[in-house]
Order: sequence, then C-alpha cells, then structure tokens
Amino acid sequence: MRDSEDDVRRRVREGDREAFALLYEQFARAVYNHGLRLTGDWSTAEEIMSDTFLTAWRTRLRVQEDGGSLLPWLLGIATHKADNARRGVRRRQLFLARQPQPRVEEDFAPRTIGRIDDARYLRAVQTALGRLRRQEREVLALCVWSGLDYQQTAEALGIAVGTVRSRLSRARKKLAHLAEEDREPPAARGEMTSAAAIAALPVREELT
Repeated sequence: MRDSEDDVRRRVREGDREAFALLYEQFARAVYNHGLRLTGDWSTAEEIMSDTFLTAWRTRLRVQEDGGSLLPWLLGIATHKADNARRGVRRRQLFLARQPQPRVEEDFAPRTIGRIDDARYLRAVQTALGRLRRQEREVLALCVWSGLDYQQTAEALGIAVGTVRSRLSRARKKLAHLAEEDREPPAARGEMTSAAAIAALPVREELT
C-alpha cells in the first residue's frame, strides 16, 4: 500500500531518506521538465533538478505535515533555480555564438532526427516564452505544462490565487496576440504558431 501524501510529508520533514528517495523517484522527471521549459537547455535542466532536490533536503523542516502533494513545493524551488540559471545560460549562449561553428557529421539515425525535432520544438517554445515577463512565464509553465492547478501554483510561487489567474490570463492574451503578429499571409488555413499552441493549452481548475 502506498503511503499517503501527508505521511510522505511527515517522513520527509523528519529526514527519512527512504521517503525522500520516493519523492525523487516520483517527481524528478516533472522537476527536470519544468527546468527544461524555463531554460531551454538540457544540461541546465539537469543541474536545476539536482539543485532542487538538494535544496529540498536542506530545507525539509519548512514542509508542513499536511497539505497534499509536495510537487508544488518542489516546482517552486525549481522555478527559483531556473530563474538564476537562465542568466548563466544566456551568458554561455553569447559566448558560444562568438565561437566557430563545429563541423556537423551527417547522421540519419532516427534517434538523432528525433533529437533535432525536439531541439527545434524547444527553441520555438523558448522564443514564445521569451517574449513574456518572467512572472507570466513561470505561471504559464506551472499551470500549463506541469499540470498544477491555480491553488498549487500559488503555493509554489508564494502568491495569491488571484495573482496566478491574472498573470496566466495576461500570458495567454500576449501569446495569442504574438501569434497573430507572427502569422504570415501564405500560412495554411488553421495553422497554429508555437505561441498560439501554447496559449490554447488547457489548465487545471482548483482541486476540491
């Protein structure tokens, strides 16, 4: 029988390493994906994931013994880590942009092609998110991709539920507007840009 969320909270707070390992196993991928969406960099996302769980272990006494899933707490930590990491990513990108381009070896392996497609999609997402304010970007990532409801997102960011709603609404409107600006006349009918696709993604309502 799986432990209840409140029992996991209590055990994590008490420094139970087995419970913390369970927490890692359950949420590491979600934390990694959140970091990747906010930074657009695979290696940085790995660092964010590691730093998030290290910080979570060090600050485990802040965890309340009741309150449901610990995912909002972890994603809140990851959001702050990503905000700091983005500055470092930008510095590395500027440095690499000044370096000679490496020779590209031709490789038609399906895995490589999939990796290229993933990179293109990630760049498209980053381009869209990069045109939002940081606060709007964070709320969008938590609500839309990480699957948190408004209350959980508010918990993760330490803000009011009303603030989550207003930031998300502004983010969606901006993305929809940007999509219209970026749409070229020859585009196929019904074609959606990355910004429009992001704006159209569903959001969970509060849990009852």
